[in-house]
Amino acid sequence: MRNFNRFFPTILLTAPLFFAACKKNVDTLAVTPPTNTGGGGNTSPLAINDSVLRETRNIYLWNTQIPAGFSVQPFADPAALMIGIRPYSMEAGFTTPVDRWSFAMKKTEWDAMSGGMSLVSSTTGAGDFGLSVFFRTEGDLRVRLVEPDAPAGQAGIRRGWRITSINGSSNINTANANFIVDAVYNSTSSSFTFQKPDGSSATIALQAGHYTEKPVYLDTVYNYGDKKIGYLVFNSFLGNINSISSEFQRVFSRFAGKQVTDVVVDLRYNGGGYVALAEQLSNYLVKSSANGRLMMTQQYNSQNSQFNEITNFRKTGSLNLDDVYFIVGRSTASASELVINNLKPYMDVKLIGASATHGKPVGFFPIPFGDWYIFPVSFKTVNGNGEGNYYNGIPVNAAVADGLDKDWGDADEASLASAVRNILSGNYRTNTNEPPYQESSTISLGNEKLDASSLKTTIGTLKRN
Repeated sequence: MRNFNRFFPTILLTAPLFFAACKKNVDTLAVTPPTNTGGGGNTSPLAINDSVLRETRNIYLWNTQIPAGFSVQPFADPAALMIGIRPYSMEAGFTTPVDRWSFAMKKTEWDAMSGGMSLVSSTTGAGDFGLSVFFRTEGDLRVRLVEPDAPAGQAGIRRGWRITSINGSSNINTANANFIVDAVYNSTSSSFTFQKPDGSSATIALQAGHYTEKPVYLDTVYNYGDKKIGYLVFNSFLGNINSISSEFQRVFSRFAGKQVTDVVVDLRYNGGGYVALAEQLSNYLVKSSANGRLMMTQQYNSQNSQFNEITNFRKTGSLNLDDVYFIVGRSTASASELVINNLKPYMDVKLIGASATHGKPVGFFPIPFGDWYIFPVSFKTVNGNGEGNYYNGIPVNAAVADGLDKDWGDADEASLASAVRNILSGNYRTNTNEPPYQESSTISLGNEKLDASSLKTTIGTLKRN
């Protein structure tokens, strides 16, 4: 679980989510920070911030909007400085700045997280519980996901369990969201009372710990007559690239062996990861006739336009789908959105979920300065049709509730059931007159606070000249 609150508590108040989309895991764009940022020379906060600003004026996607008189004096460190440049990101057609993501992180923390490890606190080194929660309705707080190898997963906690008490308090409502955030994401130990699906209850004390995340939560095949539906729950494009590539190969080989006719990819909580992995997933899903066609273009600012890069599809595997279903939501971001956008020109892409996706068509690289990495937004991506400015998110075809009362793979889970229903009958709902799901403003605001605790990323590294 990528918990961001412990390191940047003020960020939680200023932006709902932090996502990073990036180029590939190996890149040719050279960024050379001044030599005094590597440990020698003047490494004072002011000197590092001066160097950070100079590099940002070069690489930032909206670099020409940063005022000539912009000063680093008010900013305590690179993290604060990255927040400070966000207002200078106006885009045509939008009335407010679009950058919600430029950030900085200590190297030790990023190095652990980018490899798929739970985030390591620079203060306590305690890790986290591997537990994430959402409100289903007012007063009904549910476990939305559990990392299998994390303390919560090892304790047997499952998605769908209802939380009735935290640290002895039964005041579980949206008005108390900050208390919940602190207990779930910012504490080294907490006690939870759960109500299980069978009606029984269990009180479990958790101690924060370190673990390796498993991006593939579930893959299975449902048989409905001549329809064989492959279902993949994929939660992160971050981690060991070779291991995740092997998982893709395993999953799609299984789907092919089972003669899958339709695929549902569950990205509802997937905030991104490496673009190289997003490309791989796109190549597995795209129809065969798109092989060799334009997948995406990465575009940099005018000062760095020589690094603009196109990527074409290289069809992988034997699945030849005409359409593909994605389960999405507000937490679906960055590399997840990239896969969806890549496929749209060539397939019937159907999105199901409680809301539009997050809306992050831009990316950046980790650039080292002292003991920090900075991540100023550096490029944007567009698909084969030139589409890409989805800063307001990619809308769903069917607004359906997140079935927080059901575990992964439960055929009665609302979003999965809607996808299966559409595959079998062409309808998203049992009753065609049923109105689209609309989350109440109270629940939406409460869940935004809970979701802000998770860092979701799509990151690559730079190859230096």
